[in-house]
Order: sequence, then structure tokens, then C-alpha cells
Amino acid sequence: MREATCNSVQLPQETISDALTEVLREGARKMLAQAIEAEVSDYIERFRSVADEKGHRMVVRNGYHPERKIQTGLGAIDVKAPKINDKRVDEDGCRKRFTSQILPPYLRKTKSLEELVPWLYLKGISSGDFPEALQALLGKHAKGFSASTVTRLKKVWEGDFREWDKRSLSGKRYVYMWADGIHFNVRLGEDDRMCILVIVGAAEDGKKELVAIEQGYRESELSWKNVLLSLRERGLERGPELAVADGALGFWKALEEIFPSSKKLFEKSLYSRLSIT
Repeated sequence: MREATCNSVQLPQETISDALTEVLREGARKMLAQAIEAEVSDYIERFRSVADEKGHRMVVRNGYHPERKIQTGLGAIDVKAPKINDKRVDEDGCRKRFTSQILPPYLRKTKSLEELVPWLYLKGISSGDFPEALQALLGKHAKGFSASTVTRLKKVWEGDFREWDKRSLSGKRYVYMWADGIHFNVRLGEDDRMCILVIVGAAEDGKKELVAIEQGYRESELSWKNVLLSLRERGLERGPELAVADGALGFWKALEEIFPSSKKLFEKSLYSRLSIT
């Protein structure tokens, strides 16, 4: 029987919607409606001069879609998107369609809410606790995040990470690199020495970005070598001008083998000084 890896979370039985929240929610609904109306008006105006052989305009308004709810950081907001009748066809004879960039047809949750879910997950909320946790944060009407939904989202996150982890680095050039092995309060396996190996790079324009994040051993040359080899295999032809890390890391021997021309700077307590912007 597996031991629980997170503490139970005490959640309030019911969330009371205060007057200020209702004001903010109503203001958000009005702003969203205005933004969508402006988007629709701009689309119609762009094709105002397009007409058929009888002189009838090809792009016109056509009422509204059915009202739907969007879950946001303020709770559920009711929205009703305008419809557009676009009679134009493309080169294959298919009808062209207007798609809102602000409110896509199947959107049910805002991006900020999607970003809240992995944050809660990393904080130790179990899949079964998500409905209660979200109701505590967003109100009793917050729905759509059952345990099965969270499980599905986990698969999406894993896919996103795999895609990011295999991305091409061809043409990339990092002037600086910071490396560290970070321990979290989450067990990564039976071996407590295992941690997350992190490399942050600064490009020639000064912009920092996360270059690599892998599971491994902080003092292991082999672990760091695998990380650096992955970077080189994906197109990173040159190492950084300067690499910065704690002197105890196995990173240094691996760097000497994979990118021997990089200069080295030893510094302790590196991770606490890093800020990715």
C-alpha cells in the first residue's frame, strides 16, 4: 500500500461571494463583451467592400451564439459571442469562418485558471481534492476540474514538457550559463540524493531562458554529461563564454569534456540568486 505523499488540506465548507467580487466579475464580463464586439466590428469592417454579383455584402453580423460560462480567476462569467455570416469561400471552395482570438469557440476556462491547476498540483493537492480546492478559491460554482480532468491535464503537461525537452537548439548562442542541482520537498524516487539539474542561459541580447531541466545527481559527472550531451545533440554547437555554478557540482568535469572552451566561475548559493525573466 503506497504511503501518502501530501498532507491533507483543510478547505472551507462554503465560500461567501462578497459584494466587491461581484462588482469585479460584472466589470470583467462587460469588458470581455466590449472586446469581443470590437473584434467582430473590426472583422466586418475589413470586408465591407466585398460583395456578391447582386451587390449584397458577403460578411455580415448574424445574431449571437448561445450564452456560455467561462471559468476565470474571479469565478464563472456569462458570455454571449456575436455570430458572423461569412459567405466567402477559399480556393478549395470551403466557406471561410470567423474565429475569435479573444474567445475561441470551445474555450471554457481562462489561461490564468489553467495555470493555477499545475501550481496546486505541485503544492501537493491530490487529484481528488481539486474540486474542493477550486471551489474554495473561485466560488462554489467553479466546476470542470474533476480528478479525471486533472489526470488528463497531467498528460498534457507531460506532453508539453517532452516537446520542450526535445526542441531544437540549432543557432542558439548562450553567453552565460548558470547550473545547479535543486532539491525539492517532493520525492523523485527511492534515492533521496536525486534532484533536479537545472541550466539557465543568457543569450547575446541579455535575455535569460531555461535551457535544461533533468532529473539526476548533483555531484555526478555522468548526470551532467547526459544533460550537456542532450544540448549538443539538439544543435547547441558552442558552449557558453562563461559558466557559473557551485564548485561541488559534477557539472565542471562534464563541461570540460563537452564544451572545453568555456570559462568557469565558482559561486556558492547560486540558485537563490537566479531570477528568470
